[in-house]
Amino acid sequence: MKLKGKKIFFLGDSITYGLGTSSYEKSFVPMFADLSGAEVKNYGVCGTRIAKQRVKFGCEQWNRDFLERADEMEPNADIIVVFGGTNDFGHGDAKIGDFSSRSEYTFYGAMHCLCQKLLNSYSNAEIIFITPLHRCGEDTPVKENGLPNEVPLSGYVSVIKEVAGYYGLPVVDLFNISGIQPNVEIIKKEYMPDGLHPSDKGVRRIAERLYNFLRAL
Repeated sequence: MKLKGKKIFFLGDSITYGLGTSSYEKSFVPMFADLSGAEVKNYGVCGTRIAKQRVKFGCEQWNRDFLERADEMEPNADIIVVFGGTNDFGHGDAKIGDFSSRSEYTFYGAMHCLCQKLLNSYSNAEIIFITPLHRCGEDTPVKENGLPNEVPLSGYVSVIKEVAGYYGLPVVDLFNISGIQPNVEIIKKEYMPDGLHPSDKGVRRIAERLYNFLRAL
């Protein structure tokens, strides 16, 4: 796929927003724009989750889930990139659910609802999902809000791949191909110093992975 001049919207959380890098210009979305020549629009909001929250947690913006914000994006995108799930694992109160769920308050159900919403709103666009990156504490049994984690972060990755696959939507599996694992000390130092948000060097790797993936479509 030729990317130069394409209109690409990025729906995501703090990594998409640009937290963790030395400046916004060196964060993931503008880095990708520089590589691709695409016209990008950043809809990343820190702390946000794919699934809806039953009990508010954190600051107000954290509770503006992907489903709500997908309705606020501009029309006429050529490509939609959705990059989330790590906050659902980290501090979301939605249950995992199962594949049959269509509730916005389960992770499975929210993924179904988000895929359907985007397909209906952007029927002529390419819709791409990106899995969460590895993070420190990815196997922790307790979330930041004190609730038990039903599955490790890898379980959320599996749900994203399963549901996106059901709708025929491509997935960039950064969990398995990013080369970023902060439980390895040298990798943490170079690519993800806080154990969650990639550094300038880390986001360059993400942007390059996405760029090469989209070019191959």
